[in-house]
Amino acid sequence: MAIVVIGGHSRDVGKTSVVAGLIAALPEHDWTAFKITQYGHGICSRKGKVCHCACATSDHSWAISEEEDRSGESDTSRFLLAGARRAWWVRSEQGRLGEAMPTIERKLSESQNAIVESNSILGFLSPDLYLTVLDPANRDFKRSAREFLDLADAVILHDKALRGRDEGWDVDLDPIGKPRPIFRIQPPHYVDQKIVQFVKKRLERSSDPCR
Repeated sequence: MAIVVIGGHSRDVGKTSVVAGLIAALPEHDWTAFKITQYGHGICSRKGKVCHCACATSDHSWAISEEEDRSGESDTSRFLLAGARRAWWVRSEQGRLGEAMPTIERKLSESQNAIVESNSILGFLSPDLYLTVLDPANRDFKRSAREFLDLADAVILHDKALRGRDEGWDVDLDPIGKPRPIFRIQPPHYVDQKIVQFVKKRLERSSDPCR
């Protein structure tokens, strides 16, 4: 089994589109897809919304549900629509993802191959491949994305003028000692053949018993 993790520096940069694109482009991998969402204070993980009742307690510090809708209206539904065998949505309070990891790991072990939309899961497992999606036009840079940026095997970069430093970014897209490809994309096309071939080759390497 191979595990691919897709992260990104903020919301709305195309992480879900990359996951769905890879699922559709590599159907032979029989993907199980996961989306991991961490909420701030006052959000019930079970309900996925602001909750002021008794359920907004540690009893609901995390939740996981399987997606069954194939309409494409939600992110996990998009994964199924793209061809995933199963799709799971994991919600947790900020900083409490570890409590959900035994269940996540069990579901990973039941998968032929898994693709996970998350940065924070890198604090608990080492995937076979980690791609991060960056958009210089989006100034927000999540702490988890910054923390794990150097672990990325490749960067998927929105093909705009690289205004990162002008907009407050302080990141090195090509750290010393770890050269890595930077794939430039133009939304709404988030996954091209170069990205697909890169992922395919890396997964072939990870499954090679002689490597």
